[in-house]
Amino acid sequence: MQFTKAEEYGLLGILYLAGKEPNVITPLSEISQAQEIPEKFLAKIFQSLSRSGLVRSHRGVRGGFTLGRRPEEISIKEILESIQGPYHLLKCIPEPNLCTKSDPCALRDLLIIAEDKLVSVFAEHTLAHLAHEQTAETTTG
Repeated sequence: MQFTKAEEYGLLGILYLAGKEPNVITPLSEISQAQEIPEKFLAKIFQSLSRSGLVRSHRGVRGGFTLGRRPEEISIKEILESIQGPYHLLKCIPEPNLCTKSDPCALRDLLIIAEDKLVSVFAEHTLAHLAHEQTAETTTG
């Protein structure tokens, strides 16, 4: 399993916002430049994050983005799912009838267990956790 560029960039972008003072409006260009993410791609990702309420869009000359909620209230799972939709390791996990196999598949059963554990880790960790780790790495790094 590997994150898509959209997921990686989305996490990096929202993590950058988490490092800002609450309610400080940050221009997309600043986030893009600081995180070395193409601005147009980041704009599309932030549209998804905005639709789900994880970030707020502010229009105008001094426009940009703020977090939609406190970092402690935003799970990594919410961020990832707002960018890519629900997390599944195989298409047949949420929809068993998509499977072309006639017999039950042991691989599917194993991946259901793995997916549950992975999604649980993403649900248990918040943006605040990542921001704290980022700060710790910066000060010790």
